[in-house]
Amino acid sequence: MLAKLLGQSWWVLLLRGVLAILLGIAAFARPGMALKTLLMLFAAYVFIDGISNVIAAFSGRDDNEHWWVVLIEGILGIAIGVLTVFRPGTTGVVLLVLIAFWAIMTGILRIILAIRLRKEIEGEWWLGLSGLLGVLFGVIVMMKPGAGALSVLWMIGFWLILMGITLVLLSFKSRGFHKKLDEVKDKVKAAVT
Repeated sequence: MLAKLLGQSWWVLLLRGVLAILLGIAAFARPGMALKTLLMLFAAYVFIDGISNVIAAFSGRDDNEHWWVVLIEGILGIAIGVLTVFRPGTTGVVLLVLIAFWAIMTGILRIILAIRLRKEIEGEWWLGLSGLLGVLFGVIVMMKPGAGALSVLWMIGFWLILMGITLVLLSFKSRGFHKKLDEVKDKVKAAVT
């Protein structure tokens, strides 16, 4: 079940959220930072986020028939991260469009996961909200990819902070999921025997 997977890997959500918040704060605290540098930091974050999703997907594939959704999100993150690192000469606008595409696709996948989780857990709307924020961020960047570097940095920073907060809150909410599932399982076993 997805709830079990989230419950067991709540700390990964927390780590992803904290990293997103820190990177978002860096975008505001250092506005003179070159867009290329921020994009490289973002690429590192997306790559690490992708790896953690791939690991989570494979570790939960026996318990969850929808593990492939998390796998797709992870593969997208890894691909965008690698492309950004190995194509640093690509213009910032092209990279921003790629980041926007990644944000939209992973946002949609998170919304799908939240909808599928609504019957299994409480607080699934945090995951859905992080997905909605990703879609909105991606659409805004797609609409104005040539906007000034400073405004792009601020948009990325704002989105990362909001997404990070939702992931941190989801991690705290999901921390007890597997314990609750184990308690229910124990009660069912006790009732049957």
